[in-house]
Amino acid sequence: MNLFTDMRALVISALETMQSEGSLPDGLDFRNVAVEPPRDAAHGDMATNAAMVLAKPAKMKPRDIAETLAAKLAQDDRVTSAEVAGPGFLNLRLAPVLWQGIVKSAIETGTDFGRSTMGQGQKVNVEYVSANPTGPLHVGHTRGAVFGDALASLLDFVGYNVTREYYINDGGAQVDVLARSVYLRYLEAHGQEVAFEDGTYPGDYLVPVGEALKDKVGDAYVGQPEDVWLVEIRDYATEAMMDLIRADLRALGVEMDLFYSEKSLYGTGQIEAALQSLQDKGLIYEGVLEPPKGKKPEDWEPRKQTLFKSTEHGDDVDRPVKKSDGAWTYFAPDIAYHYDKVSRGFDALIDVFGADHGGYVKRMKAAVSALSDGRVPLDIKLTQLVKLYKNGEPFKMSKRAGTFITLRDVVDQVGADVTRFHMLTRKNDAPLDFDFDKVLEQSKDNPVFYVQYAHARVCSVLRKAEEAGITADDATLAAADLAQLNHEAEITVAKKIAEWPRLVEIAGRTNEPHRVAFYLYELASELHGLWNKGNEDTSLRFIQDGNAATSQAKIALARAVAVVISAGLGILGVTPAQEMR
Repeated sequence: MNLFTDMRALVISALETMQSEGSLPDGLDFRNVAVEPPRDAAHGDMATNAAMVLAKPAKMKPRDIAETLAAKLAQDDRVTSAEVAGPGFLNLRLAPVLWQGIVKSAIETGTDFGRSTMGQGQKVNVEYVSANPTGPLHVGHTRGAVFGDALASLLDFVGYNVTREYYINDGGAQVDVLARSVYLRYLEAHGQEVAFEDGTYPGDYLVPVGEALKDKVGDAYVGQPEDVWLVEIRDYATEAMMDLIRADLRALGVEMDLFYSEKSLYGTGQIEAALQSLQDKGLIYEGVLEPPKGKKPEDWEPRKQTLFKSTEHGDDVDRPVKKSDGAWTYFAPDIAYHYDKVSRGFDALIDVFGADHGGYVKRMKAAVSALSDGRVPLDIKLTQLVKLYKNGEPFKMSKRAGTFITLRDVVDQVGADVTRFHMLTRKNDAPLDFDFDKVLEQSKDNPVFYVQYAHARVCSVLRKAEEAGITADDATLAAADLAQLNHEAEITVAKKIAEWPRLVEIAGRTNEPHRVAFYLYELASELHGLWNKGNEDTSLRFIQDGNAATSQAKIALARAVAVVISAGLGILGVTPAQEMR
């Protein structure tokens, strides 16, 4: 039940009646007519911009349209008043029965309340994490993993057919470096002294990999030249690192639908096929790029390369796909990978990158636009850096990783639920401070605690109702006399519940799961506020001694809040708390 959608339908119906009566011209486009919460809640329950957006095409004064529309809307029993404000905005106040009906709908629908068909089953690929398989995931990957996973769940909730995908960067030089690093640990397992040179990976996480390799092959590679062992150790080490990464993701509650190997693109003709597709469209040519803007490096020299005309699809410069020596650039397999995505029939693509990949955005968008002839949109979401603190001081690096703080360090410190929720308390492209002490703090300033405490409070109400002999199962609560929810403070909570279906569609339309976290904090605040009012006004308490019917109505309101919190936390990948410790 989306009350905002219902009221917009009422507004459109009234506008169509005005057209049939001749007070509004025919042929108007109503697509930009909106019904939304007013900027100031004191002005009403909902507001519509109908008169403002229709005035120019109708060649009428907005206030004239608004006054006629107000009269039409006021005839509906659901509207208690329709008032024109300013140049032509229209503020509506709705009958209490609508807000009471929201409570009933939320309980009856359960955690599917707010679920939408907006996506109409369109196939969306969300690619996230995609870290190099050279070690455990670090805290930057953690934010990308949480954001991408929550976004995928959000899109599923609003009706898209979502595929969660991880692109394994196992085709570049970094996996050769991994193999050499594992070889050193392998020699170490044989009792040899080894030194990690610059460029190798010194983290302790490779110690068990080297030992396991020794158990598998014995001393077969000891003292052997690199060409004997490089390929086999590279494959072995890559798979070992992917096992580690999969385990890290599971610890965070992330399950991928598909792991796609970059290496599978090489030697299979897929890169050639993707570039041939661009060639057939006249977008591949041999040319020489200009030096970087503003400066000409001393070692720069003009070289003929194979270039993609990415400027024809919105990029700043054309991009090389093959070097002058015939080797592929890093961009070439990325084009092939996205060509494969387009070929798999996705209607939309979303890539979640770290902020350090910002320079890649335009070229990837250009590639997908060219490959799909503009049919498949690509949205690239950048996740900014995370700064970690403990006791007010920067948190030191992980010894196990050698150079960075791992995902496991974070999860082991505070748990997956706290990690996930806090990672979504800022917009993805804003920097995030993560203080291990503050995220565990039990206060209003900690949104993780504040939302979980609201859910736990409702659970405590249900337990107390059972102890008092008050039936409070969902069927009974949905059938309660909700007309008794008539206090302004109770209606305010119901109004916030009513915003959920609208909010989740907006979040899905903009690919912004942080909106869910923000909303849950606001909803929790309304529940806590009502609870506190009950300390002063006993008539607002959820359990009314000696009055089961009234108690059930009030408990129904609390239960509806818990349903929405549970649904929202489900999107964020967080388990609702039944009680606080």
